[in-house]
Amino acid sequence: MAERTFDDYLARSGASPEGSRFTAYIAVIPLKRGFPQYFAVYENRSFRTLESAEVAAELALSKMLDLEADGTPVFAENETGFDD
Repeated sequence: MAERTFDDYLARSGASPEGSRFTAYIAVIPLKRGFPQYFAVYENRSFRTLESAEVAAELALSKMLDLEADGTPVFAENETGFDD
């Protein structure tokens, strides 16, 4: 799990089970008041192991450019999660 701090938020990568597979996500947690938001990342991929989903989530967190005022992650326009 990786973390990045922004002006008003803490962004944390993670993974969780979804049926027999795993999903990668970024949790955006307000530093002052409010509730965390969870954003699935690389939804076009299917992760067979928890470890591979965690690695993908960390990669997505590293590629985040910024956060919108409401905490929504901002990525480059053509960011797909595929390195090819």
